Amino acid sequence: MDSTFDKLDAAGFLEIWQHFDADDNGYIEGKELDEFFRHLLKKLGTEDEITTEKVHRVKERFMSAYDDTADGRLQIQELANMILPEDENFLLLFRRETPLDNSVEFMRIWRSYDADSSGFISAVELRNFLHDLFYQHKKKIPGSKLDEYTDAMMKIFDKNKDGRLELNDMARILALQENFLLQFKMDACSIEERKRDFETIFAHYDVSKTGALEGPEVDGFVKDMMELVKPSISGVDLDKFREILLNHCDVNKDGKIQKSELALCLGLKGCP
Repeated sequence: MDSTFDKLDAAGFLEIWQHFDADDNGYIEGKELDEFFRHLLKKLGTEDEITTEKVHRVKERFMSAYDDTADGRLQIQELANMILPEDENFLLLFRRETPLDNSVEFMRIWRSYDADSSGFISAVELRNFLHDLFYQHKKKIPGSKLDEYTDAMMKIFDKNKDGRLELNDMARILALQENFLLQFKMDACSIEERKRDFETIFAHYDVSKTGALEGPEVDGFVKDMMELVKPSISGVDLDKFREILLNHCDVNKDGKIQKSELALCLGLKGCP
């Protein structure tokens, strides 16, 4: 990896790439390349002036190294291979193929494989997990590609080499959107503002639109709530807090959290 790009991670790279690869065909070409490298250097906040000469110099270095077909194009894989660390490179390519909508979607699939709530999934379970995830996004992935993704994930993220991945590993790999709850002011004193925020929050997690959170909807809400105070959580921690939340909020003990129950649980009575 070129030291010029030490500060760049997969998310930052992908944001820049998508701006220029508007048709999502996996490559950029022509004059777009100049603007791409200029924007890339600006994004990295280099102290030196970003001159046309510097842009051309960087562009030529990359093109000579990676434009094997000499067609004046750069593919996303070629550029990622050169400027991103191995783990961020893999994340980049995976995120581009299968973005996740929210924590509810993630938890729904996770629960189907972590049936014993151990907080881990094995390599075999991971492969099945990926199969369902791609299917959910209407993508047909050959078995060889699934094997490739599975092997790469285990190699990169199974740090202790025990053949398992944790909940947090998968959340990072699958690029969940930024915690939905971070956009709200939890200490807002305006009752109108708090009620408006609550309506938005509940609608986000009530994916089934039943007026109650249940199953993975509760899991997704709990996961995001916990991460507000504890950035790294385990499957065991999540289960414990889920039980606490249900005991506190599920007044009618039906295993769900009704909209009115959650409102009461969050204390929507204005600020003292």
